Amino acid sequence: MSDRTLENWGAGEAYERYVGRWSRRAAPIFLEWLAVPTGRVWTDVGCGTGALVEGILSGCTPEAVVGIDQSEGFMTEARRHSTDPRARFLVGNATDLPLQDATSQATVSGLVLNFVSDPAQMLREMVRVTKPGGRVAAYVWDYAEGMEMMRHFWDAAALVSPQDANLNEAQRFPLCQPAPLKALWTGAGLSAAEVREIVIPTVFRDFEDYWTPFLGKQGAAPTYLASLDTEIQEQIRTVLYSRFASASGGTIVLKARAWAVQGTKPS
Repeated sequence: MSDRTLENWGAGEAYERYVGRWSRRAAPIFLEWLAVPTGRVWTDVGCGTGALVEGILSGCTPEAVVGIDQSEGFMTEARRHSTDPRARFLVGNATDLPLQDATSQATVSGLVLNFVSDPAQMLREMVRVTKPGGRVAAYVWDYAEGMEMMRHFWDAAALVSPQDANLNEAQRFPLCQPAPLKALWTGAGLSAAEVREIVIPTVFRDFEDYWTPFLGKQGAAPTYLASLDTEIQEQIRTVLYSRFASASGGTIVLKARAWAVQGTKPS
């Protein structure tokens, strides 16, 4: 994925434990909403560990899928998950895609747009590689409210270290809301732009299943946590544990909301 700040990305297994497993549940809902006809050529920009590619292969009957990501670690994990001969993976930057113009009939991206240095340029590249009449779409987590596993973490971090409150994703990613997303798509010249929510359950078998992925140093919250000394880390853990201590049977039931946006490249 392109040009991230304040976070590490690239360790496929750690990413899967942290948020990849939830992306895999959101992807089918996103793809069903797009309703792209069968036999199309797809491109997944910032494909990560391959959650969206797998969803396309299993549910959309594509002619071919190209996954693009700048992380070699993610590419390794994606190839391990997606052995279908219709899929191929290229190392490349989301703001400078290694594809010719108008090569894709459906160009999509999952959980990447807000992390690139220039989201508008990423979208321009997505439009460039899409054929006229093709679909351009993406989804991002609702960091402000709806991605509860992260929202709880940053609330606890702000309680322990108020000076770091501006580092949380809700503050950093105002793009991840319906109005800014629709404005971006409309501004790129895409027609029939629309936004919808995707809500999935995120069920953790116990507190350790919730907490341990934050120790993997993949993503904004885990990278931030790794930058703290052990005492502060433990204080954040204690705050979170106290919030979830009453969970029935140890199971922690949360939800994750993403915002999805799509539009059509004019013919």
